[in-house]
Amino acid sequence: MSRPRRPARLILTALLAVLGIAAFSALGVWQIERLHWKLDLIARVDARIHAEPVPAPGPADWPGISAESAEYRRVTLSGQFLNADTVLIYTPSDYGPAFWVLTPLARDDGTVVMVNRGLLPEALGRVGDFRKPEGPVTVTGLLRISEDRGWLFSRENDPAARKWYRRDIGSITETLGLSPAAPYFVDAELGDPAAWPRGGQTVVAFRNAHLSYALTWFALAAVVALGAALVFRHELRGRG
Repeated sequence: MSRPRRPARLILTALLAVLGIAAFSALGVWQIERLHWKLDLIARVDARIHAEPVPAPGPADWPGISAESAEYRRVTLSGQFLNADTVLIYTPSDYGPAFWVLTPLARDDGTVVMVNRGLLPEALGRVGDFRKPEGPVTVTGLLRISEDRGWLFSRENDPAARKWYRRDIGSITETLGLSPAAPYFVDAELGDPAAWPRGGQTVVAFRNAHLSYALTWFALAAVVALGAALVFRHELRGRG
């Protein structure tokens, strides 16, 4: 009775092996693609953050701004902070629970750019105990792209209550009635290291484990292939 079942068992083994090898190999190839993307990102960011600052893009350049073309560029801009429209966005940090302090900067050309002035401990943010510069200022920092998409388990923004859980610049500037407003924001560099909010908090070191992930997936594909070969060898020997 066992012999008639062997061809079906071999066919099923072959199908499962092909599916497993294809799936694991595809995941390995995807990780190799991610590896090249991450290496390009690291090289691009490293070159930009050490370059001389350039003027922050104006309205004519806004349509062409993207992560690839502009993010992490050092920029400089001048104007006056609109402190009354400051937005605090909760974030965990090395200082414990904290807020990002985002304040609109009105430039001389009439445009507005949101500036992330840095981190502020939650306790200070609750009572508004932080610097609010008045008068003309010049800010140097890194251009960042709006965080208009949330993560899988991130909380939804509540513009009606003026509560944001990510740096969604379009939503913030629209709610505050700021126009014309840049579609990006600027992470301010560290100024006074003893003052709050504390700039210079941009994460510019990126974990890169894609090669090890790729090798793992390819190894699993090899294990599946080896397992299938052993099954075929056992079955054919048994039939003999």
